[in-house]
Amino acid sequence: MAKSLLVIDEVGYLSYSNRHADLLFELISRRHEKKSTLITTNKSFAEWSEVFPNAACVVALIDRLVHHAEIIALKGESWRHKEAQERAAARTTQRKSARGAP
Repeated sequence: MAKSLLVIDEVGYLSYSNRHADLLFELISRRHEKKSTLITTNKSFAEWSEVFPNAACVVALIDRLVHHAEIIALKGESWRHKEAQERAAARTTQRKSARGAP
């Protein structure tokens, strides 16, 4: 049997209702130990109570996600933020050049 991968990107970007948390828990529970799931997030598991406020299933959801998991924590500056800063600096330099500023 071929295993399929489900990718859930940017959990934590928005807050979710209890119903959304329940649906995600159901999805993860059904896939648990059967199919692969990859989740990206900018929140630590300790902060997931902010993502799913008042959801009773958060601890159980995290438990299923981390069971047999490979957790990769990336530290450092956001690539998108860095790119935005570089574009802004380039525009500033370009404007100064157009005005003849030193």
